[in-house]
Amino acid sequence: MEINTPGVIGPGEFFPVVGVGPHPKPWPTDSHFDPELLANGDRRNVLDKYRYWSVEAIVADLNKKRHTLQIAIENWQHDLNIGSVVRTANAFNVSAVHIVGKRDWNKRGAMVTDRYLTVIHHPTVTEFAQWAKENEIPIIGIDNLPGSQHLEGATLPEACVLFFGQEGAGMSDEAIAACSVLYEIEQYGSTRSMNASAAAAIAMYHWALQHLPRKL
Repeated sequence: MEINTPGVIGPGEFFPVVGVGPHPKPWPTDSHFDPELLANGDRRNVLDKYRYWSVEAIVADLNKKRHTLQIAIENWQHDLNIGSVVRTANAFNVSAVHIVGKRDWNKRGAMVTDRYLTVIHHPTVTEFAQWAKENEIPIIGIDNLPGSQHLEGATLPEACVLFFGQEGAGMSDEAIAACSVLYEIEQYGSTRSMNASAAAAIAMYHWALQHLPRKL
């Protein structure tokens, strides 16, 4: 039964919280169901097809259809921005999110979606660039820098890492040097740049339009 119930509202969430109550008996016996969720209900931010599934079962199912896109963020300072990009990356079912530099972050903004994908930490840009080289994955920088090409007309590789620099400061010189190409998102108003997590969402969607099936 689909219900609306009060709950703890996280960043970007709106009351009421949508979820399902306890599953009527007899309970399904398939191994992907979580007995605790069946008994108490499922209030998580998951697709309806994953209601009552355990985290492990959801991850196993997502792993069967991971996309070849990956995301990297360099020295982001705001936990909510980090959480937001992780949550969006989960929505696009990317292969991994790479946190380059700063590691510790409050995961509340991710709304626990970090549990459903791989998050990899690289202490330095050098180590991240070496990882990308060893795995033959091009690094695509997204920043409004001199010489950056327009993302709107760009064709992105199916397998790539989209790299985003720190809020405000942007990409470091070392990160710029590691990129195979730089793209910028056109600004049509007076502001020079947009929120970092919003830019990441736009870039992910641009990639998805080129490489994922469209539903009409």
